[in-house]
Amino acid sequence: MPDTKEEQLFKERFRKKKRRERFEKTGYFILSFLILAFVWELARATNLINPKLFPSIKAVLNAFTVSFKSGSLQLHMYASFLRVLTGFAIGITLAVIFGFLIGWFRILRLFLDPVINFFRALPPIALIPLMIIFFGIGETSKVIVLSYAAFFPALVVIYQALVSLDPIYIRAGKTLGATSLETFRRIILPQLVPHIITACRVSLGVCWATLVAAELIAAQRGIGAMMVDAQNFFQMAPLVLGILLIGAISLLMDSMVRAIEKRATSWQEKMT
Repeated sequence: MPDTKEEQLFKERFRKKKRRERFEKTGYFILSFLILAFVWELARATNLINPKLFPSIKAVLNAFTVSFKSGSLQLHMYASFLRVLTGFAIGITLAVIFGFLIGWFRILRLFLDPVINFFRALPPIALIPLMIIFFGIGETSKVIVLSYAAFFPALVVIYQALVSLDPIYIRAGKTLGATSLETFRRIILPQLVPHIITACRVSLGVCWATLVAAELIAAQRGIGAMMVDAQNFFQMAPLVLGILLIGAISLLMDSMVRAIEKRATSWQEKMT
């Protein structure tokens, strides 16, 4: 049955509103980075930052062009991306499994909560010397550090979200005859999905923040290794380029997770 004139008008208004919101977000996104670039150059021009120590945007772009044409930049980016992705995947998988177990079983939570809080307070960087002794300077030690960085923030978010669920929904489901599997699939899981995605975003940020430290473990490839080489030879443009690349890739991956969140939680009412 074709839509009525009122329905067609409503859909058209809805599409226009969505387009307007997309243009607005894109505009503010571009404007924020334009302002950042302006402040960057202004700080150099007014000697607020020593221009001999901090490169111009043009110098960073030149460093990007040179390293991209030589192919070294792609190798560094691929190595770092693969390490973060591997560490993140391991950490978030374990966090989901243990988060459900700790959140669901009270005795297990009481037993493990002090241990979790103890290790959560330890920065991943503190593990680097220990990882070198146990696993050497290969990829294993770097992936373990990144997995550790991803695991604990996500674990706390997930099991605290499970503990904080309103039990009235579970009781209502059981009253209506829902089985344990149906209760989990139809009541618990939909409420936990937003928190799991939030845990993924937090863990990704922590992984990228830990990346440079992880790649200090005698890495030959990776953005962190590129930054260390630039520091050793006092090449400021490649050093700043590495910082910007980490931020840009992290922002891109976060945008991908947010797109997944938008689809997975489309039923939720959100503030815009």
